[in-house]
This record gives sequence, C-alpha cells and structure tokens, in this order.
Amino acid sequence: MRNTFALARRELASHFTTPWAWVVLTAMLAIASFFFVAMLETFKSVHAIAREVSWARMGPDAQVYRNLTDGIVVQLWGVVMIITLFIAPFLSMRLFAEERRQKTFELLMTTPVRPVEIVLGKYLGALVMVFATLGVTIVFPVVLAIFGTGESGSAVEWSTVLLGFGALLLWGATCMAVGMFISSLTESQMVAAFLTFAVLLPWMLLRGLAQSAEEPLRSIAGYLSFEQQLQPMMRGVLDLQALVFFASVIILSLFLTHRRIEAFRWS
Repeated sequence: MRNTFALARRELASHFTTPWAWVVLTAMLAIASFFFVAMLETFKSVHAIAREVSWARMGPDAQVYRNLTDGIVVQLWGVVMIITLFIAPFLSMRLFAEERRQKTFELLMTTPVRPVEIVLGKYLGALVMVFATLGVTIVFPVVLAIFGTGESGSAVEWSTVLLGFGALLLWGATCMAVGMFISSLTESQMVAAFLTFAVLLPWMLLRGLAQSAEEPLRSIAGYLSFEQQLQPMMRGVLDLQALVFFASVIILSLFLTHRRIEAFRWS
C-alpha cells in the first residue's frame, strides 16, 4: 500500500502543480454558479406567482418549487452531473496517455511496483481530483441553509442533499474509472478524452435511446443506463441496486486497466 499512496501523491502533485487542475475547478464553480443563480431566480419567480394565485392552482410542474431542496438543490445536482460528464474525460485523459507519450511509462514499469499498485495509485489520485472538483459545489446548499428559510425551520433537507451529493461522487468515481481504462489504450490525451466522452454519453442516455426497443431489451437498457441508476439517489432515495451497479462498473474498469498494464510487461 505504501507504493500505492506514493503513486497517488505523485499523481496529485502532477495535477495541482499545473494550471489545468485549477482551470477545471474554476470552470466547475463558474458554470455551477451560473445555473445556481438562474435556478434561484426561477424559484423566486414561481413563489411570486404562487402568492398571487395560490399553490393549489399551480400546475404539477410548479410543485417542486415549494421547497429549496427540490426546487434548487436536486435540480442543481442534475446539472452538475452533466458538467461532470464533460469534465471527467479531461481529468482522466492524462492518467496513462501522458505517461506513454512522454516515454515515462516504461521507466515506471521498471520500478519495483506491481501493476495493481500502479492502477490503484493512479486511481486514488484521480479520485481526489474529481472529488475536489465536485466538492466545490457543496457551497451552494450551504449558502441556501445560511440565508434561506424553510417551512420546518431548516432551509434544506440535508439528508436529501447529502445523498444526492454522494450520488455525484459515485458518478465522478465511475467516470474516472472508465476514463482511466480508456487512457491506458492510447498515447493521445485528446483521443482518450474523446473516447471517454463517446462511451459515457450514450451509456448515460441508454434508457432514452432504447425507448423504441422491444422487451426485454428496453428493460435491460434501462437497468444499464447511468441516468436511471442515479435518479433515485439524486432525489434522496438510497438505492442499494445503484450502489452495486456503480461498484461493479468501477471494479470492472479497474480490472481491465490492470490487465492492460499487465500486457505491457509482455509486449
């Protein structure tokens, strides 16, 4: 494990000693802030209308705006999920592709470090990076909790907020695992980023893409869809099936990456 943590620290240092990590953090915060302010304005507008016509006469779509958690935070987590889909490929693309392009991967393979330690070390470093990127978004429910008001005294339902945030972390961990495997397949960072996005996007939208398919294909596609698996947790419902699903994808991606690194020893 000592080698694993040493590689994780090395990976983190390579991220945070370059402007790229700070650009990604800033981009996440800036884009999420834009949508947060827009959602806050929509929330205020809906409440202004409700004061004039009453909630009973408002349509079903407006009912989610009755509290800050459903009206803003849950919707914001959905936006952050999409942002992560675009950011994660650029965080994971350099994990192995850059090493191979700079010819430092061969040097790494000659050190007394096992392939499993290389994979886990790089993945742990990548996890810290993506968790830091997603972690900046927790400031938004904190702002609502400080300045907002709720019917029960608490502005936000923290159980729902934190479970949704946990779903985002799980999503980020999955994206990085898939991206790391794809990064191990090529020497080009941009090719790795493009392929990661090309894999994650259809995988997320699999349920919608298979709506016209026959059973049982439609049900299978729905189960395999990232979006369908994430939705219950994003709304504050703990779903053990989703935990098993994402854990399986992460473990499979790490296993495939390990086999890919093992193959370099024989090539």
